[in-house]
Amino acid sequence: MAIQYKTLDQIKVMRRAGLLVGQTLEMLRTSVKVGMRTDALDAIAAANIKRGGGTSNFKGYHGFPATICVSINDEIVHGIPGDRVINDGDVVSIDAGAIIDGWHGDAAFSVIAGSVDPQDQKLLDVCEESMWRGIAAGSVGARLSDIGHAIEDYVKSQGKYGILQEYGGHGIGTEMHQEPHVLNFGKRGHGPELTPGLVLAIEPMITRGTHKTKVLADDWTVVSTDKSRGAHFENSYCLLPDGKPFVLTAIDGGRERLGSLGVEISDLIQ
Repeated sequence: MAIQYKTLDQIKVMRRAGLLVGQTLEMLRTSVKVGMRTDALDAIAAANIKRGGGTSNFKGYHGFPATICVSINDEIVHGIPGDRVINDGDVVSIDAGAIIDGWHGDAAFSVIAGSVDPQDQKLLDVCEESMWRGIAAGSVGARLSDIGHAIEDYVKSQGKYGILQEYGGHGIGTEMHQEPHVLNFGKRGHGPELTPGLVLAIEPMITRGTHKTKVLADDWTVVSTDKSRGAHFENSYCLLPDGKPFVLTAIDGGRERLGSLGVEISDLIQ
C-alpha cells in the first residue's frame, strides 16, 4: 500500500483528533493512582473522547475490547484494561487513540505509580527522549531510517536496554495504521525521503532487559520474555508545507521538547 500524504486542511483535522488524544492522555497521567483498577482508566478515557466529539479507534480494532491499552511492568504494549489493580511502584504504560471526522490520532506514555525506582525512572526518561530525538531526525529531506537510527543511537548511549524489534511506529491518517512501518533501530539513509504531507506515529518501546517478547494467551498483551520492565512513548507528528514539523498529539505541538533539540515547529497549525 502506498504512503498517504495529507493536505494542510486534512492535517488541521488530524490536529483536532491528536489534541483530543493528547488531552485524554494528560487526564489519564494525573489519574493513575495506586489501588485503582485499570478498567477505571479505560472509563475515564472513553468518557473524555466522547465528550470531545471523537470515537475510539482502539475499541473493536481487530476485536480489541477496550478504549485504551494499559500495560504494567513486563507488559510492554497492548495490555487489556480490566480488574487488575495498580500496585505501588508499578510502571504503567497507556496507549490511546481517537477519530474525528474520519481522521486518526494516536499517542502513548508511561508513568510510575507511587514509589519510584530510579532505574525505572531512567528507563522512562530514556524511552521518552529517544522518541523526541526520532521525531527531530525525521525532518524534510531525511530518510525514513534516520528516525530509527536516532532512536537506537540515543537508547544505546544511555545503557543496556532492549529495543523491541517486531513492533514500531507507522503512518497514520484515515486509518490508524498505514504505511510506512517505522523501525526503532537501523542505519541512516534508507527508505523513502521524508516530504511535506507525511504524518507518522513514532513509538519506541524498550525494556530494562531483553528485546525479546511474547504475546500472552489473550492474543494481545506483549510481555518481555525475561520479565524485565518496559516503557512505551508515542506521538503522531507531521511535516508541513513550510518544511517544519508539528506534533499533532502534543498539547504544545512539540514546541518545548523539539525546541530543546534545536528544532523549530511550524506555525501553520495550532
